[in-house]
Amino acid sequence: MKMAHTCVRVKNLEESLNFYQQAFGFEENRRRDFPENKFTLVYLTLPNDSYELELTYNYDHEAYDLGDGYGHIAIATSDLEKLHEEHKSKGLEVTDLKGLPGTAPSYYFVVDPDGYKIEVIREK
Repeated sequence: MKMAHTCVRVKNLEESLNFYQQAFGFEENRRRDFPENKFTLVYLTLPNDSYELELTYNYDHEAYDLGDGYGHIAIATSDLEKLHEEHKSKGLEVTDLKGLPGTAPSYYFVVDPDGYKIEVIREK
């Protein structure tokens, strides 16, 4: 077995596509439209990675209530500080660099248009 994809429900497909493409370099891998059922699925991948992020767009749906149980997806980068500065310069909502108790900074979070928090971690 292997992981296939992670689904994120979005209220504005184009805004979310733009965010993931501009913030992280995701590329649209495939798209499945179901107009009769009023939803579209867009599968994104990072270059050289087959794991997919599925954006699910349900037509005419208002913002989703994320509640307090949502975890997060994590994206690893070889240059954490550089990407952190890029995200800040693009005006994205980002946290300061953080570390687990007693450790050096190794991650931060960036918030997507729907309020999902994406953890950006230092590649091991």
